[in-house]
Amino acid sequence: MAQFDLIVIGAGPGGYVCAIRAAQLGLKVACVEGRETLGGTCLNVGCIPSKALLHATHMLHEAKENFEKMGITGAKPKPDWKKMLAYKDDVIGQNTKGIEFLFKKNKVTWLKGWATIPEAGKVKIGDETHEAKHIVIASGSEPASLKGVEVDEKTILTSTGALALEKLPKKMVVIGGGVIGLEMGSVYARLGAEVTVIEYLDGLIPGSDGEVAKTFLRLLKKQGMEFILGAAVQGAEVKRGKASVSYKLRKDDSEHKIDADCVLVATGRKPFTEGLGLDKLGVELTKRGQIATDGSYATSVKGLYAIGDVIEGPMLAHKAMDDGHALADILAGHAAHVDYNLVPGVIYTTPEVASLGATEETLKEQGRAYKAGKISFMSNGRAKAVFQGEGFVKLLADKETDRLLGAHIIGPMAGDLIHEICVAMQFGASAEDVALTCHAHPTFSEAVREAAFACGDGPIHA
Repeated sequence: MAQFDLIVIGAGPGGYVCAIRAAQLGLKVACVEGRETLGGTCLNVGCIPSKALLHATHMLHEAKENFEKMGITGAKPKPDWKKMLAYKDDVIGQNTKGIEFLFKKNKVTWLKGWATIPEAGKVKIGDETHEAKHIVIASGSEPASLKGVEVDEKTILTSTGALALEKLPKKMVVIGGGVIGLEMGSVYARLGAEVTVIEYLDGLIPGSDGEVAKTFLRLLKKQGMEFILGAAVQGAEVKRGKASVSYKLRKDDSEHKIDADCVLVATGRKPFTEGLGLDKLGVELTKRGQIATDGSYATSVKGLYAIGDVIEGPMLAHKAMDDGHALADILAGHAAHVDYNLVPGVIYTTPEVASLGATEETLKEQGRAYKAGKISFMSNGRAKAVFQGEGFVKLLADKETDRLLGAHIIGPMAGDLIHEICVAMQFGASAEDVALTCHAHPTFSEAVREAAFACGDGPIHA
């Protein structure tokens, strides 16, 4: 039996950050992980591999559609799916081995296996039991299931199966118009598949800025993706390696079917806590099945904490990382806090979509007086040069104080541009503060500045 100051269960973004940060602060730390590699869902079958495929297929799109426009001629390339998967796997390997190196560098002990918590202060892995003053549950999430749709990861897939198909499909149905469905749907559409997205609601990316969602839908349709909105999936069946999805349109309750080579179930994720023994411990859960915690990530059991996807807040890797960093500081005796209102959301399609803070819809519901500054990327010289002028930056600010309340971007590098506003809002900046800050020319970031000007007397380039 080994004794530690801290044992972290799960080596995903939240877990490995918590473990490394705590070790840096002088704690004796172990991290439990049952996978053969570190990094959790994100690095192995989520964020990182999907971005590799998004990048590869974007390059393919550029070669097919835009190279000739730029004076680059020659035979148009074709995808080699096996090599593309090998590239994806290599990217995964580089990242997971990187976390293993960081564990060794910071003297974090990797306890290999699947953990249970038999009692407070103890973690059991196989036949071995370890003790710790603090235990952190950072076990992440898993794909949510859908009634009548049985996943086999061959024909009916979660995102995990969609990252490792043996051959490219000609037709794909995506159930769910959220981040995962749109990113993976975009990948296969660029590779030549007929992709149809079925979404229960009447629009994409629930909770997003309405104008962004409408623009995004239009641009994805322009790229060849098809959408069936306001539809409730009734079930899916597989015959002879092909899938058939049945659904009802909510507007008239009419029944329909659509056939495909494969179906991606992308209806969200749920906390993964199976096998930990939370029931026996008496750990309190929320109504949504998440682990209930206080402002310091403590659960209802003394010495037991939880972070990331298993607790309330957005199910995002970077939110989990912030949770882990903050909790490590708290356990080491420092003050720490994460403002979930300032956690950005990003979709890594082309164009990218990024959001932060309040939307116009939420501000109207609150009855809060605000002003919106918006600028099209068509006014941005750099965006037009790379054929990505279709999109915009929208900033929302308090009508009286000019304090920034939210930002919504659809366009090139949106996932990077949003962080200027993250920093600004963290420090309570106004739209004028951003507008009066010099931005390099020519850059995509100038569109953010112009949107800030639009919150005041007006932009220069519009």
